Amino acid sequence: MDATLDSKKGQIPGQQPATSNPTSPSISKATEATGQQQQHNQSSMATIADDDDRLLVRIGYTPVLHRHFSRWSTVSYAISILGVLGSVPATFAAPMASGGPATAVWAWFIGSIMAYCIASSVAELVSAYPTAGGMYYVTKHVVPPEHVAAWAWIIGWCNFLGQAAGVASLAYTISQMVLATAVMHSPVIDGGPTFTPTAFQTVLLAILVLCIAGTVCSFSTEWLHRIILWFAPINIIASICICIALLVLTPEKRSASWVFTTVMDGSGWGSKGFSFLLGFLSVAWTMTDYDGTTHMSEETHDAAIRGPVAIRMAILVSGLVGWMLTITFCFCMTDYDEIMASATGMPVAQIFWNAGGRTGGTIMWFFVILVQSFTCCSAMLANARMAWAFSRDAAFPFSGFWSKVNSLTNTPVNAVWLVVAFCSCLDLIGMGSTLTIVAIFNITAPALDISYIAVIIAHRWYEGQVKFHPGPYTMGRWSKPVNAIAVSWVIFISIVLFFPTVKPVTATNMNYAICVAAFIGLFSMSWWYAGARKTYTGPRTNDTIDMLPPEDPEAILSDYDLP
Repeated sequence: MDATLDSKKGQIPGQQPATSNPTSPSISKATEATGQQQQHNQSSMATIADDDDRLLVRIGYTPVLHRHFSRWSTVSYAISILGVLGSVPATFAAPMASGGPATAVWAWFIGSIMAYCIASSVAELVSAYPTAGGMYYVTKHVVPPEHVAAWAWIIGWCNFLGQAAGVASLAYTISQMVLATAVMHSPVIDGGPTFTPTAFQTVLLAILVLCIAGTVCSFSTEWLHRIILWFAPINIIASICICIALLVLTPEKRSASWVFTTVMDGSGWGSKGFSFLLGFLSVAWTMTDYDGTTHMSEETHDAAIRGPVAIRMAILVSGLVGWMLTITFCFCMTDYDEIMASATGMPVAQIFWNAGGRTGGTIMWFFVILVQSFTCCSAMLANARMAWAFSRDAAFPFSGFWSKVNSLTNTPVNAVWLVVAFCSCLDLIGMGSTLTIVAIFNITAPALDISYIAVIIAHRWYEGQVKFHPGPYTMGRWSKPVNAIAVSWVIFISIVLFFPTVKPVTATNMNYAICVAAFIGLFSMSWWYAGARKTYTGPRTNDTIDMLPPEDPEAILSDYDLP
């Protein structure tokens, strides 16, 4: 795979390699900067100066955002959007309650492998068409023209809502983590803390978190690049240090046999096997939003290559770090029942407290909150860029306003605050119904993953009818088998994750995610048939990638003043 990627840098799809031309300043400048151009095949993309914007113009969009994201900030962003140090503690209770320690450990291991298959399939498609729309935009180039609008509408809304639910849930969990810290530091009377967070406090703090993240995401791309560079190093280093600290400070650790072989039927379904499957909730919620990195493509240098590389590297790094954290937490479950019933509402917070006391536990917990905040900012950034890309194709009400680029920061600030407002409305539901807010959060992974496999299925279904220009990253002969694994896994695990997690099923423990999914589907399709189908045409591009003669690569640049 890597050999294929490295050997295919250098030109736009369908275009012969660029050569020096005294009548073409852009070509001359690029040739001077990169030296003698090597010979490449027709499916590769440009890496010379200005070729990111040249490719974007050929795809059909005018370059309006500034490219400041480098190789390392792109990788850091990809890792931070998964944010395992924050997400694993936030979701650790789910696999432990349903199936015990071995479920948490092996569900993460298996889920990470499957996540790599999905991410590789996504990376292959977005490498060909690196735009802020991500997989939503790719839809235009994998289905026949007469079906583009309907497919793009469904996939775009599914992707946007899945990301929004993820951002809202991240803010909500950060709020829970901060309030768990308050519980840890509240006076203890009669064996229990005196402070108990209310739904109002949790939601109010979550909205404040969203506003702070929105402020950060409103910065210029240059500042975002400088900030995000630190996200991944802090995540990884803090994870390793916390694992070492917990293993050293926890006095009586669990045995390896208990950690790796103990599977429980905590769900009450009468089957340890099914309880094990329910344990995939943690890894499914954490290891998703693979195309988040691609939503930054129009602000990334060499996006057709660096985006896919970052996606795959993020899954590998996050998979290993997340597995390390999960195993460590299981070893430190000194008293299973007491830790699971922690007054903080988060078992991992209790593990920290038991190991380091109030001071040491708070220091470790601070880094968990910090990394989860990084993840919230990264996820909001991806959601905002998706909203902006969707708006420039007139898919939202008042799209003209949401698709504006701020003249001061040169970023889509309006789209950022659209996401803040929308996610705040989602979190407000938590004041009235905890069941509904949990259901909305549970829809994150299925909605995003289904939006990915829908494009993969369309690509394979119509590949004999629709011309597809491969990007510099391609899996070659492994593409179809990996695609098949990814699609099969998402369908299977989505069905499992829609099941109630506890039996007997009651109104208080019902998994309402399927109801939320049905409502979203009904709403989007009703809106489509009510009028959107008459005005929405899919991604609004001029399709020059298929129309421009390959021997005239500079023709489309005459109307654009590229740097």
